[in-house]
Amino acid sequence: MKLDARQADRVLADPGSLRAILLHGEDSGLIRERAATVVRAVAGTLDDPFRLSTLSRDAHDRLEEEVGALSLTGGRRVVWVREAADGLAPLLKRALAGPGEALVVLEGPGLASRSKLRAQVEAMTDGAAIACYPEEGRALEAQIVRMLGSEGVRIEADALSWLASRLSADRAAARGEVEKLVLYAGETGRIDLEDAMACTGDAAGASLDDAAFAATAGDRAAADLAIERSLAEGTSPVAVARALLSHLHRLRQARLLMDEKRMSAQEAMKSLRPPVFFKRTAAFGQALSAWSAPMLLRAAEQTQALELACKQTGSPDLALCRRHLASITAQARTRR
Repeated sequence: MKLDARQADRVLADPGSLRAILLHGEDSGLIRERAATVVRAVAGTLDDPFRLSTLSRDAHDRLEEEVGALSLTGGRRVVWVREAADGLAPLLKRALAGPGEALVVLEGPGLASRSKLRAQVEAMTDGAAIACYPEEGRALEAQIVRMLGSEGVRIEADALSWLASRLSADRAAARGEVEKLVLYAGETGRIDLEDAMACTGDAAGASLDDAAFAATAGDRAAADLAIERSLAEGTSPVAVARALLSHLHRLRQARLLMDEKRMSAQEAMKSLRPPVFFKRTAAFGQALSAWSAPMLLRAAEQTQALELACKQTGSPDLALCRRHLASITAQARTRR
């Protein structure tokens, strides 16, 4: 059966009589975290050699043997399979047809929608397929609050908004940054905007922000370097488009404050919530001097069109992403 996000947490905490759980999607960090959650729920730990067997790609042929093995200390066994692919489908079918009650937990990042393995698990009455996709917007903010709350740390609203805009959508990267914040909070148990900026700095999502700020400021060399670094780290073109769109909206908001309320660039930047990170105020100010509000609106519309184009099957999304960023940079250079 196929489970949605609302059902996933309940099933992972108590898989009951399920024989197989497939975790698939784009967020490898979330896949690993959820796999660890269900393994702990059944085996009680991640390092019990009698109740847990972990199979890497080169050990997939041992699946049937491990599923049929008995626990020497009692309790239900778990077989944790990494890098699951379609070639595992017949092995899984044979393994579950044999004796034993072990739970098979499969990590399948990157499995296509027509994957044989996905179809097989979704069709099982005692199997569950759970999609793991990057969290964004309010979902990411809620996750940050939950992770901090589990450690007894509260975060202020403006700090939460700023942090969500900076963190990578990948769960593993986000958790790493949150763990740093927990240590930083110490006995106070509270994180404000200044704390978040001081602790997180440029570490998370820096390449995307670098690309957006450099492009709108007309800095071709910096924009090219940042976008190539971001894409090399595995960032999707859709994520690039969304980061650029968010930046363009903030620029337009500041530009309207300057035009309609006669604010200076510095005053407009300080009025934004969250405010512009102090290390980026120079690039933000250069962009404000280069773009008018109507031009920023057109650039935002073009960026929305880029996101839609990148989602089309078979589209040359990487080339489209690079070309669009080059176009934004060229427009800024001309206007400056």
